[in-house]
Amino acid sequence: MKTRAIVAWNVRRIRVNRGISQEQLAWKAGIDRSYMSSLERQSKNPTIDLLDRIAETLDVQLSEFFVLPPKGARSPKTLPNRKPAGPRRKKK
Repeated sequence: MKTRAIVAWNVRRIRVNRGISQEQLAWKAGIDRSYMSSLERQSKNPTIDLLDRIAETLDVQLSEFFVLPPKGARSPKTLPNRKPAGPRRKKK
């Protein structure tokens, strides 16, 4: 597993375990919600300073973001009471 994937997996795991939405975490950490989503989808490469702000907001050590997931671990589920995204419309 690549480092970006490990960081994304752990940020989401910690956030979901604490019952915090991406929007709430982004707001408290002072970043855009879409950036938080991109980070968790591994399409952004965050700086150490940004990871430090997210860790501080989640009240964890920065090193928690680099812990390897257990073998066979599944990605954390979405938060309860969250409506899943509907089907995407095809562009005409």
